[in-house]
Amino acid sequence: MTDQAEQLRELMKNRKSEEGGSENKTRIIAIASGKGGVGKTNISINLAMAYAQLGKKVIVMDADLGLANVNVILGIIPKYNLYHLIRKQKRMSEILMDTEYGIQIVAGASGFSKIANLTDEERGHFIEELSALSNADIIIIDTSAGVSNNVLGFIAAADDAIIVTTPEPTAITDAYGIIKIIATEIENMDLGLKLIVNRVKSVTEGRKIAERVINIAGQFLNLKLDYLGYVYEDQGVGSAVIHQKPFMASEPNGKASICVRHIVSRLENVEYKEGSGVGSFLKRLLGKT
Repeated sequence: MTDQAEQLRELMKNRKSEEGGSENKTRIIAIASGKGGVGKTNISINLAMAYAQLGKKVIVMDADLGLANVNVILGIIPKYNLYHLIRKQKRMSEILMDTEYGIQIVAGASGFSKIANLTDEERGHFIEELSALSNADIIIIDTSAGVSNNVLGFIAAADDAIIVTTPEPTAITDAYGIIKIIATEIENMDLGLKLIVNRVKSVTEGRKIAERVINIAGQFLNLKLDYLGYVYEDQGVGSAVIHQKPFMASEPNGKASICVRHIVSRLENVEYKEGSGVGSFLKRLLGKT
């Protein structure tokens, strides 16, 4: 798995532009969770939208090879998905889909439990095909909930790995569980491991949960974990899911959407000021002020 992670880094991070030959980087962000139902896919999609609004070319890859739902949240019925890629029936370029939200997606293989853990040969073929995505600025990988070799492989190859949890005790416990496995299973881990607390009722609630997980990870795993931010509990999110639209599209000024912009600002190390307006935020993030 380590060798394949290094191969994926090489393919995705060091691409040459066809025009000038200068080196560019595709930033890979893997999003994971210890359990299902914490909003990981929703965060993946809306984070991608926030980046796309900055003019970035963004691809969301649904790497859940058993219970994929990126396309479901977007209201898209894909003709082909990762199942066809892994079975060598289609190429990556053939399953990559445009959306009306300025992002592209690679649909996961829902309902095919037999490929939830790929063989070494299948994973190698999969990694080779990923080179077709290397012209993207940002690739957000929505991994399956829990831990598998596939999840660990994507995390090991990513620039940033984001763990999503909620205030529920089981979610917090499972978040620590996946962090512990990452710390023990991935050798020479050279990535930014970050935490998002979803569905919080207050800033204080998000901070307290993050501090608890971060302190335990530091004390017992000797692992540095960064608090990336929180996303408020927002009725607009549930409504968006029902209507199969990203909440960044249906509620662009909602509490959850503002939280996502805060998260992007932290990922990009740019200050976000409340009440300054989306336009000003985008200009600062793009370095135009």
